[in-house]
Amino acid sequence: MVLGKATVPAHRSRTGEGELASLVEIGTALTGSLALRDALAAILKQADRLIGPRAWALLLMDESSGGLVVEVAAPSLAEDHNGARLEPGEGIGGWVALHGRPLLVPDVQKDGRFAAHMDARMPFAVRSVACVPLMIKERIIGVVELSNSYDEPPFNDADVTICSAIADFAAIALENARNYDRINELVITDDLTGLYNSRYFEQLLDTEIERASRYGTCLSLVFLDLDHLKSVNDAHGHLVGSRMLSEFGRLIGDNIRSSDMAARFGGDEYAVVLPHTSREQALAMAAKLLDLMRAAGFHADDGQPVRLTASFGVASFPQDARTRVELIRAADMAMYDAKRAGRGTIRSFVHTPAPL
Repeated sequence: MVLGKATVPAHRSRTGEGELASLVEIGTALTGSLALRDALAAILKQADRLIGPRAWALLLMDESSGGLVVEVAAPSLAEDHNGARLEPGEGIGGWVALHGRPLLVPDVQKDGRFAAHMDARMPFAVRSVACVPLMIKERIIGVVELSNSYDEPPFNDADVTICSAIADFAAIALENARNYDRINELVITDDLTGLYNSRYFEQLLDTEIERASRYGTCLSLVFLDLDHLKSVNDAHGHLVGSRMLSEFGRLIGDNIRSSDMAARFGGDEYAVVLPHTSREQALAMAAKLLDLMRAAGFHADDGQPVRLTASFGVASFPQDARTRVELIRAADMAMYDAKRAGRGTIRSFVHTPAPL
């Protein structure tokens, strides 16, 4: 439908006071400490005040599939709709996401783009839909969709204009959240390896020790240090050495569980926190990483093979240590035992008996 001159139905309140109140609430949502989903819901709820739809939903683009996923919906829809999906180009929302243009549908029964399976989720029979694209820097990231039943008047051009403004504010909230995530990731991530940095790793270890202590579970810490990296730097240059650090960091990150946490602890030293993991299980994981490292086939820029090994040290909570400092010291001592044993091997922490 071509959008023309806006008309304001008498049943909807578009007073200056209502618009000002909505702007205040949107500003609070954008600048406050609300979680992203709560902020989006607070912004979208202004459609209730300014337009009065029977229901609304915000759908975000799934970058892997190109489809749309319901991120947040009106309270009357949330239970059945959050997480619901549309295939690429499917439904009115899919059409809007594909074409990047608002769409006003006075009667969905007369429009073949309407997705009937989404209608089946609705607690009412949908008659009218207004849908607008959600955009960040001219890139479509989703849509905002309003729905009315046969008991309400169909949406009009003015509703679409207001919905577009609300979608713009929602896009700002999403962009702010993504920028925050990027900044936060820079603060906690090691630039070279993409693993956590040592400062954040120590915070994580404190948290995991506290959790293990509270619930009476175990955890293990693996320290590993690349062997003879100085020889690699001397033979092939520091750029190759840095690349080896990066590649080995990626090897670690790709081969641990989602619950495990890996960090570059400093220089050529790495650490992996293994929640709910016994000493024996941690030793098995270290052996797996060592085998993968031996089979990886690292190469210098000129194609020459670079032989890399690592020395591994394993310590566990609570049998080897009770605090973060003690656990790090125990894993570090075990790692240096591995180096003294000939490098390219694994050792667990051994308690030294106190002198009599």
